[in-house]
Amino acid sequence: MALKILAVEDSLTVRTMIEHVLKDAGFEVHLAEDGQHGLRRLMEVKPDVITTDMNMPVMDGLGFIKGVRANDQYKMTPILVISSETAPELKTKARSLGASGWMAKPFHDERLISAVKRLAA
Repeated sequence: MALKILAVEDSLTVRTMIEHVLKDAGFEVHLAEDGQHGLRRLMEVKPDVITTDMNMPVMDGLGFIKGVRANDQYKMTPILVISSETAPELKTKARSLGASGWMAKPFHDERLISAVKRLAA
């Protein structure tokens, strides 16, 4: 059974790239275009690993991480931030809210696959 990934990303281009890379690696990938949509998809998908962008309309990555961690069922689900943001204080804030890892955009396919595998282990 393939690991289920929920990828939350507002950019259609990046969302499509994440989907193709992870599907080609054998993962079951589900998508959401912002944090609010991601929280709705969370209950439908029941993901093993979540990826999220930081800067999104409606609800940003920090709000999304807070929302995921507020749900007892997902307190331990790994969350990988994939963002073009580089500010150390934002990384610290994301980790304090429950992010499990951080990857800079643009990402290399193999790095994304290995990060997801590592978080799922």
